Amino acid sequence: MNRLREWIGNNSKYLRSMKLWLFGVIVIIGMVPCIILSKILPRAYASRAIEVRISDVTNQLHIISDHLITSSFMQVGSSEVIEAELSQLSNLYDGRILIIDAGLKIIKDTYSISQNKFIISPEVIRGLRGETISSYNDEDGYIEIVVPIVETLTDQDGESIQNVRGVMLTSVATDTIASTTERLRDVSDLVTYLVAIFVVVFAYLMSMVLTRPLKKLNAAISDVKEGYTSDPVMIRDYLETERISDAFNAVFSRMKLLDDSRQEFVSNVSHELKTPMTSMKVLADSLLGDESTPPELYREFMEDITREIDRENKIISDLLSLVKMDKTSAELNITQVDVNALIELVLKRLRPIARKKDVELEFVSMREVVASVDEVKISQIITNLVDNAIKYNKEQGWVTVTLDADHQYFTMEVKDSGMGIPEDSLNHIYERFYRVDKSHSREIGGTGLGLAITRSAILMHRGTITVESTPGEGTIFTVRIPLVYIVE
Repeated sequence: MNRLREWIGNNSKYLRSMKLWLFGVIVIIGMVPCIILSKILPRAYASRAIEVRISDVTNQLHIISDHLITSSFMQVGSSEVIEAELSQLSNLYDGRILIIDAGLKIIKDTYSISQNKFIISPEVIRGLRGETISSYNDEDGYIEIVVPIVETLTDQDGESIQNVRGVMLTSVATDTIASTTERLRDVSDLVTYLVAIFVVVFAYLMSMVLTRPLKKLNAAISDVKEGYTSDPVMIRDYLETERISDAFNAVFSRMKLLDDSRQEFVSNVSHELKTPMTSMKVLADSLLGDESTPPELYREFMEDITREIDRENKIISDLLSLVKMDKTSAELNITQVDVNALIELVLKRLRPIARKKDVELEFVSMREVVASVDEVKISQIITNLVDNAIKYNKEQGWVTVTLDADHQYFTMEVKDSGMGIPEDSLNHIYERFYRVDKSHSREIGGTGLGLAITRSAILMHRGTITVESTPGEGTIFTVRIPLVYIVE
């Protein structure tokens, strides 16, 4: 048992082969019916042949029994015609016929062994009662048939009376049936062997043919994995391989997209971090290169350096926030949060910035909303959306935050009267470092990561964010977040 388990463990890889399973299934499907037929067919033939033999012999015996009555054989005990018929029947079926009268005396034996002797057996007794009996002895290979010899009489009332004058006890050999059955069994075995060879060869070829597309698919995927080719995998032999090819191509395209995105992200990060450093170096070199720099210019340069440092720090902080957003949602600190109070608190912090831009902030609450969310990240979502609405607004503009909820979600809408977003940029605004108007964005400030962080925080809460914008008229961001966070 341990050796069997060890062998299975060592060969488990091959036992999981689809080619092996296809081969086995085809062999089983092809061989099982053939083996069943090879066993059932000879038995069915033997059973049917014995039934036919019993029927034929019984019919012949009934005819002879009628002749026994009409020829008065039962009274006389001899008749050349009857004896010829009995001899012919016994020779034809290689059997023995005994004629027994009502007194259980054997008046005729085709073997001339038991003539004038008496016989008592259950079958003979039942035959004298008018029953026709047949049985087959499989071990000794003969059929025994008992047929009553019935004389039909008419009484005074003209009714027929059946009078049993004796019985015919017949034993018929089944050697010919047995030999024919044996030959049929040999032929069945030969056919089974030939079919087995054919099925094994066919199963091997079919398993090779059926798994060839999978082998091609594996080779194509391996080539892509090793970098030998970047062409899409196209295995269209079967619907299943076509679907696998399409799924792999989709995954591969997604991986390429992610790789391109990663490279672009690294490039953007390098550029964004390098720009403030370059500015600071230029300012510092200017101060170091001119010892007679006036204090006013020196102070202006130092303020510029401080702003660049703050900008660098802001980029790094946003990058760290974005990295945290990319991690699993298990890091969410879910608590019961009064969303109305949270929005009012954020707007209170942003109102000084809005006043500098001469932008009016308004909060419209349709109902009180309490949700199971991460308060810090929801605060960050509100801050980023409202801060962008202020920055990209026009003078004497306005920003309206509207809060509503149903039985399952709460919805926050941030609407502004700003410059709007061109239609061709709407699909890119959540990309990292993407800016609609780069020159204007540099003047306003920001890192280009705010909306990317916002979208990540919303997705962590299994929410959605949509945007509608008309250039020159304003933008509407709509955030929809579940009231209850469900951990999967």
